[in-house]
Amino acid sequence: MPDTATTHRGGIGRIVGASLIGTTIEWYDFFLYGSAAALVFNTLFFPTTDPLVGTLIAFVTYAIGFVARPLGGIVFGHFGDRVGRKKLLVISLLMMGGATFAMGLLPTYETIGVGAPILLTVLRLVQGFALGGEWGGAVLIVSEHGGDEHRGFWASWPQAGAPGGNLLATGVLALLAAVQSDAAFQSWGWRVPFLLSGLLVGIGLWIRVSVSESPVFLEAQAKAEAEAARGVKQKAPVVQVFRRHRREVLSAIGTRFGENISYYILTSFLLVYATVHLGLAKSTALNAVLIGSAVHFATIPLWGVLSDRVGRRPVTLIGSVGMAAWAFVFFGLVDSGSPAVITLAVTAGLLLHGAMYGPQAAFISEMFDTRVRYSGASMGSQIASIIAGALAPIIAIELLKDHGSSLPVSVYLCAAAVVTTVTVALTRETRGRDLRRSRDEEEAAAPAAPAAVSGGGRG
Repeated sequence: MPDTATTHRGGIGRIVGASLIGTTIEWYDFFLYGSAAALVFNTLFFPTTDPLVGTLIAFVTYAIGFVARPLGGIVFGHFGDRVGRKKLLVISLLMMGGATFAMGLLPTYETIGVGAPILLTVLRLVQGFALGGEWGGAVLIVSEHGGDEHRGFWASWPQAGAPGGNLLATGVLALLAAVQSDAAFQSWGWRVPFLLSGLLVGIGLWIRVSVSESPVFLEAQAKAEAEAARGVKQKAPVVQVFRRHRREVLSAIGTRFGENISYYILTSFLLVYATVHLGLAKSTALNAVLIGSAVHFATIPLWGVLSDRVGRRPVTLIGSVGMAAWAFVFFGLVDSGSPAVITLAVTAGLLLHGAMYGPQAAFISEMFDTRVRYSGASMGSQIASIIAGALAPIIAIELLKDHGSSLPVSVYLCAAAVVTTVTVALTRETRGRDLRRSRDEEEAAAPAAPAAVSGGGRG
């Protein structure tokens, strides 16, 4: 069969490794901007008399990158469903790496005035567009190579690229902050992590171009070509998604909602809260995120394994329900000012986040049929990135600025987790689905199934 042959040639390990390295580099580039927005961009590109206002403006441009992600998801999804997953993954990596490298060469506001933040914002848009196409392709090429039984485990590895990228970005910044004076870091040290992206992209491309195309996609493409030869017209994938998969898109958005918001509050907003609001050293917050991200990276595949055993829904609910409660514990621990306690708060929060994030790649991939899977998964996940992740640091900073307390931020985080809990509770289990078969084919093959199962809504 195509699945076995292709996987044997390329090796599932190589497929997973290529996706993991690629997503790690792309998330490194993306998160690097968030960390820099909290630490240096507020003064270098958006200077104001109020540090919180400058940081808020920096995070507005941070959010602009999220705005471009759905557009990237639509464009990359369309071509990914038409010409293949692999080619689009190479393009996304080149775009992201080029934009990040260029950021490291930008003149600051002091040098060229308003042109500096404008150029920074344009490059941020390119980053967002590229990342919008990266996630869907990376998780799908792994999901479609791996078998049904262990899909949660294999597909969780590209997910680990997010904390891997954050770990790398935070680690480089923490190292520079430790060996440089604040003046040197502010003057030129912050550029080093951005320029390093050029080397990382070269490594990622070398590995990514060596993998084989998804066998499930190739099979679907052959069917589509046969239908086209018989005169059957193929509608654009995005049209098919809106016509037949609206519920799945909503399910993907809701599944990602609490996960997205919690991640950016536990990482990006934490840097602002600890350094600006509490007046703690940059290294305290950076080291907490660094250690938490290392644990997060190591445990995401374990959550994926558990989802293969008990299902995607139960594992996701562990994370969302736990996060709703942890929202009221987290800031109390951070307020202690103790580096050890802050590290514990971040690590525990990221463990709960991992329970939502680990099964997510398989869960969302299994919601959609092959011909629209790249488009549907990308649209659902990237729309969530705008309404959740993009706004999370901005809303949190505004709440902190207006109330001077972390309690409203805790309420916001809890509410987001509740949205995901309700969504997942209403979504049917997808574990073990055969990705080669469409929903219509599955239902046609099981006409005697009970109405509660065969007639259930999609999503």
